[in-house]
Amino acid sequence: MLGKCENILLGIGAAAVILLGLLITASVVTRSLFGVALPDTIVLVRELMVAAIILPLAATTAARNHVSVSFFTDRLSARIRGWCIIFGSIVGMLALLPLIYSAGREFLHLASSGSFYFGDLNLPKWPGRAIFVVGIAVCWIRLLTLAVTDIRAGAETTGLAESGH
Repeated sequence: MLGKCENILLGIGAAAVILLGLLITASVVTRSLFGVALPDTIVLVRELMVAAIILPLAATTAARNHVSVSFFTDRLSARIRGWCIIFGSIVGMLALLPLIYSAGREFLHLASSGSFYFGDLNLPKWPGRAIFVVGIAVCWIRLLTLAVTDIRAGAETTGLAESGH
């Protein structure tokens, strides 16, 4: 179930990247050829960037494909590397909690107040915050499942330590 959700979010993130490219291209072309700016391009690009970056985060975490510097940990035993990976998952979970709380509060405030961006389209602010909260929350859940799975597997598992690189 979590894997399906991650794949859906990954697909939406990929679609956001494609839409970003199309929107920026259309904006440049219309401005260059016709002297006309597309309405609220900056707002749309900013909101699509959130989707493009945050939504694939859980799938990246599940694949253990985050950028890492393993200069020090490569010199450690497989068991200690495994515990470092578990420690990293737990620290990641702790780091995401304030983001989830703060973004969730802001989303609820914006959704209830009806705040919008001033511009030609008067776009609401809450969808971008909702995307952020969903992306970070699913990533937190993935970190939790990784930590629990890794702890159950034991830090002695060589595959655990090697899959973190």
